[in-house]
Amino acid sequence: MNENGHKDVPVVVHTNVSTVHTDPAAIAEMELAAGKESTGFSPDGSVEGFRQGRTLPLRVELVRQLRRRRTQFLLSFLVLLPFLLWAAFEFGSSDNARRSGGFVDLATASAPNFVVFILFATGSFLLPMIVALFFGDTIASEASWSSLKYLLSMPVPRQRLLRQKAISSGLLSLLCLVLLPAVALAVGIVFYGTGEAVSPTGDAVSFEDSMLALVFSIAYISVNLLWVAALALFLSVSTDAPLGAVGGTVLVSILSQILDQITALGDLRDYLPTHWSFAWSDLIATDIDWSNMTKGAFSAITYAAVFFFLASRRFRTKDITS
Repeated sequence: MNENGHKDVPVVVHTNVSTVHTDPAAIAEMELAAGKESTGFSPDGSVEGFRQGRTLPLRVELVRQLRRRRTQFLLSFLVLLPFLLWAAFEFGSSDNARRSGGFVDLATASAPNFVVFILFATGSFLLPMIVALFFGDTIASEASWSSLKYLLSMPVPRQRLLRQKAISSGLLSLLCLVLLPAVALAVGIVFYGTGEAVSPTGDAVSFEDSMLALVFSIAYISVNLLWVAALALFLSVSTDAPLGAVGGTVLVSILSQILDQITALGDLRDYLPTHWSFAWSDLIATDIDWSNMTKGAFSAITYAAVFFFLASRRFRTKDITS
């Protein structure tokens, strides 16, 4: 009984005791593994054992870009474009008496001429836009998706991220620059035959020599568009809007082409990045003049070096918030 007159009720506490059976050998192995773990840091501040070269493999980035709908749509369009142009020539009305001898008039003369026409028709807008799309969208899209900061925290070093993105964009751009004339050549061979390539000046180049000329033409176009790639990459790291980076690059290209048409500028037009865009047409000749292509390649590489440097510097110091 307690002091209040109530009877004490005993409290029974049940304790569950479980026995954990451990393997002494397993514990020893765990202790040995823990003892071998390194918690040190390298001189650059990274954890020992970290390898930058293993982050963001190029194959992974390429597969990721190839799976995007815009890449698949663009590749499909480039395959379809030569057939559309063939249909335009085939079913459109023509007046042979009014031919002026330009690339358009000579497009159906042979397969090489058909390829030359397509490169000439797409060189002012479509090809620069393709390069601007891949390079301008590469970093800005990650920022717009708010995934850029997660890529950098994986951790992927900034310069490696920029380099891998640029390489994958370059490979995809090169794929497009090769795919379009390749499909055009196949269409031209089927419908126009393997005849000589005829230039507007009247030079005739054999089919074999024209194939070599087309290879050099594609190589020159790829080099000439380096300035577009570098400018698009610089704008891509400077904004979170992919459309702004792509559109800004295309607008600069169009502005340069407009200024190039103003003859009053004189020799100043030589410094415009688009002034030598069609210097590759000199290859369709029996006596090739390399001077314009040399100037064009030097101009494009110079502009590209400047814009790539600015892009690298901007991305290295940019405050990543998205």
